[in-house]
Amino acid sequence: MSFNLEIPTPSGPIAVCIDRGTSISIVGANGSGKTRLAVYIENMLGDQAHRISAHRALMLNPNVPKIKEGMALNGLRFGNTAESIHIGHRQGSRWQSKEAINLLNDFDYVIQALFAEQARTALVTHANARANVEYVAIATKFERLRTIWENLLPHRELVITGDDIRVRVPGDTHDYSAADMSDGERAIFYLIGQVVVAVEKSLLVIDEPELHVHRSIMNKLWDQLENARPDCSFVFVTHDLEFAASRVGQKFVVRDYVSATEQWAIELLPEDTGFPEELATLLLGSRRPILFVEGEMNSLDKAIYRCVYPHWTIVPRGSCKDVVHAVTTMRKNSAFTRLQCFGIVDADDYDATDIGRLRELGVAVLPVSEIENVLMLPEISREIALTEHLVPEDVELRIEALRSELLKLASQPDVIEPVVRRHCLRRIDRTLKGVDLSQKSTIDEIDGEYRRQMQSLSVREIAQERQDRINKAIGDRDLPALLSLIDNKGMLAKAASILKNTGLRPFEAWITRVLLNDRAPGLVGALRGALPTIAVDPEF
Repeated sequence: MSFNLEIPTPSGPIAVCIDRGTSISIVGANGSGKTRLAVYIENMLGDQAHRISAHRALMLNPNVPKIKEGMALNGLRFGNTAESIHIGHRQGSRWQSKEAINLLNDFDYVIQALFAEQARTALVTHANARANVEYVAIATKFERLRTIWENLLPHRELVITGDDIRVRVPGDTHDYSAADMSDGERAIFYLIGQVVVAVEKSLLVIDEPELHVHRSIMNKLWDQLENARPDCSFVFVTHDLEFAASRVGQKFVVRDYVSATEQWAIELLPEDTGFPEELATLLLGSRRPILFVEGEMNSLDKAIYRCVYPHWTIVPRGSCKDVVHAVTTMRKNSAFTRLQCFGIVDADDYDATDIGRLRELGVAVLPVSEIENVLMLPEISREIALTEHLVPEDVELRIEALRSELLKLASQPDVIEPVVRRHCLRRIDRTLKGVDLSQKSTIDEIDGEYRRQMQSLSVREIAQERQDRINKAIGDRDLPALLSLIDNKGMLAKAASILKNTGLRPFEAWITRVLLNDRAPGLVGALRGALPTIAVDPEF
């Protein structure tokens, strides 16, 4: 048994089949029409679907009046507890005729359904016990909820009676009302409750499943809920790329919604795109061109790249090789990404030929050995010093003092040796990866060709060449050249002390703040002048 959907698109409807016990994820940017699509799916399937809106009230009231289970389920599904209520009343009663924006206020119905089912199940167990009928007591939905909730939040436990819900720390006798739970605790309770009381064999449409749920337990929550309801199927509608990438099942990217024709620009995420799943989801969901950069992207790196390249989506990709691979792979897959992409890598002793070859591939090279070094270039550090409202003479004194301190730091053997060692390792790795023995047909030919190619690799010569370049930059007092050769965390600390008279962390925080808030236009302009120019092609 499966759910079959047809989603209208400008090029014709696309068919989506969701088997029982499986899930799909729909990801898209804010304003792309995700919620409208969730509404469309709910309306298409009628009473087979149950949608949990992103706009949901989370007031937990354990003292709600106790009502019949059927009435509570009617209230939950259709927005009215009357016995005669049916699917035709859902739009007006549950959604107040505002299906995409109405605040869903059904927590009371969830609680009432749980209490009613608990009472009914307990009565059956009691009657069988009195009649001496052999009967294995089944877990109530409240008990199933409690088990999942306590697995996710082991520092708390639920105390559920016939008419109340309380919370306590395990091993403690003191408890408090469930109404006083934190936002996250109530959100988890609500979502578990919605899933466990859902009608059998339903399609559950969850809009923003990550809302109010801490990232560390979000995947575990939905794993357990999918396992708890193998009879149901799930549609996750989210803008959380990491969450979407983590789910098993088909993934779709919504790009846009045309309200006049009620059509969506939506695509199935290809499984074999050459990208990790999370990255592919990001790329297809993005509306801006993609700029791949080296590193893991801390807040300072992110601030620099975002202010210099404001029209690009910045994606960190680890090493130079990873950046080149991402750019070339995305360009090969341009038929489905339909996005412009480019890459930036650190300066790594590339000569003019290397830089030209990389540029042809769509990859630019930084003028420095790592992105934070750009802050110590004279034209950049001058703008930083100017924010201290110094007279020009004092600004230049600070720039020269920084130059002297950095040259002095770079002269220390314990600074140079690790830099040279890392450079040698990179060169060796690059050479080994460039060895091509695929055309050799015998072991002797492979061995001979490998030895021949390795003869040109002299580690001592590589180390000496890098040492000589560093010494020359120091001797010439050529700070830009030095910053292209050396990466050392102590250098930025020197800049913080001399330029802003502060420590490293406050300095990084200040830089991040002023760049992201556009509070230092001179600094931004200098950064844009120092880093590679990458233009967005408006016709791409």
